[in-house]
Amino acid sequence: TAFAESVIELGPHGAAKVLDVGTGTARIPLLIAAKCPQWQIWGIDLAQNMLQLGWQHVKNAGLEQQIFLEIVDAKKMPYSDRQFQMVISNSLVHHLPDPLPFFHQVARVLQPQGAIFIRDLIRPVNVEAMDALVASIGAEYDEQQKKLFRDSLHAALTVDEVRDLIEQANLSDVKVYQSSDRHWTAARAWQD
Repeated sequence: TAFAESVIELGPHGAAKVLDVGTGTARIPLLIAAKCPQWQIWGIDLAQNMLQLGWQHVKNAGLEQQIFLEIVDAKKMPYSDRQFQMVISNSLVHHLPDPLPFFHQVARVLQPQGAIFIRDLIRPVNVEAMDALVASIGAEYDEQQKKLFRDSLHAALTVDEVRDLIEQANLSDVKVYQSSDRHWTAARAWQD
């Protein structure tokens, strides 16, 4: 919910085409669509099983005319240059062995004044910090889930690495910052 609220705050105030990269089961587009009926949202993912759940969620909400889900590779998007007024993504980047092509695609499909809201895990500064974060997720998680979380933290980027990727992709005026004990955020508001 907090992610969706930040997207709405930074995004265009009128009609807009928004791209959610790594949409999964489309929970974020559903939250956004409920508050921004003037937005059309494309949710893309490579996980067909996640999108099947997303398609069902969209259908159940009656939002098939507002939310469009597609199997698309974030590194090779089929969309036109400057097609979207906003690009968002939550917890995708750490899954990409080389995230630079993703950032290049964001720069290509986004309008020059377009808004950006990308959030992902941040790599801890050392093993002790990683151990503390893994320990903090709670007893309700089994050892396999803790291992997956540790692997995700290990694959995550630092704020400086994200800034470097944003710069290489020629995305200007994007603020990159640590937004929690386990996340970084790259954000740019819609520029009228």
